[in-house]
Amino acid sequence: MAPVWTLGDGICAGMLTASGTAFDGPLGKYSEVPGAVHSVELRITQGFSPLGEWGSTTLACNVTAVIDWRNLDTGQSGTASRYIPASKTSSFPTVMQVGTGPGRVRLTMRTDGPSIPVSTDVVVP
Repeated sequence: MAPVWTLGDGICAGMLTASGTAFDGPLGKYSEVPGAVHSVELRITQGFSPLGEWGSTTLACNVTAVIDWRNLDTGQSGTASRYIPASKTSSFPTVMQVGTGPGRVRLTMRTDGPSIPVSTDVVVP
């Protein structure tokens, strides 16, 4: 998913990036959501670090990520949100589950403040 550009904490310019995996499940007992089925697991990170985990991170702000989803096959839709502190960089991502059901799903990520939302389509088995 492309980055979401946002303003966090009122004046902080930030960037959220998400990657994920669609699965049919059920997830095992050691997962964040044991028993989850037909969902998308997103790993959301803040900012950008040109030197990886060894360098400082820029464009990181305290924000709440909002995931709007719509199952294009069943018509079901929903919203999930999670507070993402600026410390959640690529070395320490936030993991979030979105229970969409099986089918073609459109995910749109935005923040609860001013942001430029991005969308992507995935197939959930």
